[in-house]
Amino acid sequence: MLSFVKCFKLIAERLSSFCPTSRFRPINVSRQHVQLWLYVVGENAYCFSIWFTNSKEKTVVCMANYDKPVNGKGSRVSLRRDGALVLTDVDGSTIWQNNTSSTDAQQAGLLNNGNLVLKNSSGKILWQSFDFPTDTLLPQQLFTRSKRLISRLGNGNYAAGYFIFCFDNDYVLKLMYDGLDTSSLYWPDVDNTIFGNGRTSYNSNRVASLDDVGRFLSSDQLEFIASDLGLGIKRRLTIDYDGNLRLYSLNYVTGLWTITWEAVLQQCQVHGICGRNGICVNTPNPKCSCLPGYEMTDPSNWNKGCKPRFNKTCSAFQQPMTFMEIPHVDFYGYDIIYYINKTFDWCKNVCINDNSCQAFSYNKIKGEGKCYTKATLLNGYKSPKVRVTTYLKAPFCLETFEYIIPNGTGLTCSTKGPKPVTSFSSLYATKVKRMKWAYIYWFASVIGVIEMIFIVSGSWLLFKRHDVSDVVKEGYRVIASQFTKFNYSELKKATSNFKEELRKGASGAVFKGVLADERVVAVKKLGDAYLSEEVFWAEVSTIRRIYHMNLVRM
Repeated sequence: MLSFVKCFKLIAERLSSFCPTSRFRPINVSRQHVQLWLYVVGENAYCFSIWFTNSKEKTVVCMANYDKPVNGKGSRVSLRRDGALVLTDVDGSTIWQNNTSSTDAQQAGLLNNGNLVLKNSSGKILWQSFDFPTDTLLPQQLFTRSKRLISRLGNGNYAAGYFIFCFDNDYVLKLMYDGLDTSSLYWPDVDNTIFGNGRTSYNSNRVASLDDVGRFLSSDQLEFIASDLGLGIKRRLTIDYDGNLRLYSLNYVTGLWTITWEAVLQQCQVHGICGRNGICVNTPNPKCSCLPGYEMTDPSNWNKGCKPRFNKTCSAFQQPMTFMEIPHVDFYGYDIIYYINKTFDWCKNVCINDNSCQAFSYNKIKGEGKCYTKATLLNGYKSPKVRVTTYLKAPFCLETFEYIIPNGTGLTCSTKGPKPVTSFSSLYATKVKRMKWAYIYWFASVIGVIEMIFIVSGSWLLFKRHDVSDVVKEGYRVIASQFTKFNYSELKKATSNFKEELRKGASGAVFKGVLADERVVAVKKLGDAYLSEEVFWAEVSTIRRIYHMNLVRM
């Protein structure tokens, strides 16, 4: 049996403690005030976590307060006299505590298998972290009906994501996409039966486990083994942020993890991976693209899908509509209705007259036409093996957009876009086009007149009124001059070779600079070369939402 002092030494020596980078700090643990190392998730932000210390990337396997990090100074983990293990912030507020109701806990220990436990004086386990997994299952950790693995939101983002691994109500282990407004099962094969997938629902238990040699066994008859089956290897079963369930083995020499089994072999078969209105294509690695006329909702997160680049009422009328042909693309699920032995025109008319229809898929095999009208465009997948064509319902004005079309070699741009399939007579279409251009010319003329009025009024206010402050005049001057582009040598001179550092963040440092016209500015210098584009655009997105007198709106 491990003593309280020895068990927390194991945290620094083996698996470690309750969040990322290689930095950590000691905090006090009451009763004996031993040191416990906490993981850093951000600047002055810490989480109570368990991780592999032999892993090069300090892989976290369990996390308590992922949604609410504590302050780096003054936070504390305490084993109280009432038997509760508590994490408090610098202000004394309770951020997290275990849910044991026992008042007999005398010891806390991290076992060699990565299980953090509380024990009474006789060594009986009163509480264990194995009962509260996050995204990872370790060997000897039972997985039961009340437990689930939930993916992280992204690489390095430990917030709860959109993918879940759990026992369903039919006693079968499944993978599920659980988005903001919709859910969808995608593993095992949803087009097959339970028995066709090699599973059974005729069992009274819901329990599974991974053993030390790399064999996974479940009560629904799911069984798989690691490709490096054998003892003496550290393993973990993790549902990754991309929605795939993978078994990993640790290489002690390199400190890197190797995939020894994975549930979904074609990543694009994971539902929701590209979000609403997104299309996934294997090239061979999975890539996401938006539907014609759409763009990413959040540049740092494909799970949030795509939003329209157009106003759905941008035409002079809500009707007529057009259909954009997207070959070899299908959206699984969310069918309004399924029709057999129908013509293409019949299917098109059904969708155009149904306000809830966003698109329809159509294919014709052996003379039999099959039509699927779609209420939601999720789980988009493009492949030459897909034998259906999807027709996207869109306003007439969408024809003028530049489209991003996924193909077998990556993402390319096409100024012509998919072939439009009109849903109205040519005579009526010609009339609407003429009305549309007349409306555009009229609208542009009105905007031009209004713009001239504003320019003249602004100039009069700027130069004629004597009560306008110098600050306002300077603001007009800056706005009128638009943005200035500085090269590296100019910024280096302005900051005196980046001499005076104001602050430092995760992506680089901010320096004080003085321009040639004596204006004082802040210059941010990006740090690590491996900084991802996603992180950069996430910062830009944050700045864009800030309103401040010293920040120009972007």
